[in-house]
Amino acid sequence: MEDANLSVGYVAKRTGVKVSTLHFYEQKGLIRSWRNNGNQRRYKRDVLRRISVIKAAQKLGLSLQSIHQTFVGMPNERTPDRKDWAELSKRWQKQLDKQINSLVNLRDSLDGCIGCGCLSMQNCPIYNPNDQLASQGPGPVILDR
Repeated sequence: MEDANLSVGYVAKRTGVKVSTLHFYEQKGLIRSWRNNGNQRRYKRDVLRRISVIKAAQKLGLSLQSIHQTFVGMPNERTPDRKDWAELSKRWQKQLDKQINSLVNLRDSLDGCIGCGCLSMQNCPIYNPNDQLASQGPGPVILDR
């Protein structure tokens, strides 16, 4: 592909990620490269923006799987533009709100134990004697409320 002329080293340096990270992103289907006649990886210039979107999403706490699903949903799996970013941010905002609420609930549930320091099994809000909470679902159901 003629316009795929950026080397892996250049892309790594320009985006601030390691070459191994680029290979990992490629393996996960987040970015694409082409091979030149010397069998070296080459990238199109838009990969710089795509990696910036990946890094921004990761800083927000989004998983690579979530990012990949978003990219796959774009026409021709193209690099997001401003309009796309506005739509992505709305979608990701909902996910982040859920994560924030979950963290606030976790923080508030642990506050009693941290505050008193007793770790009493009689008073602990997350203690589950005889697995009484099993009927409410798997995992830490009190913390998930």
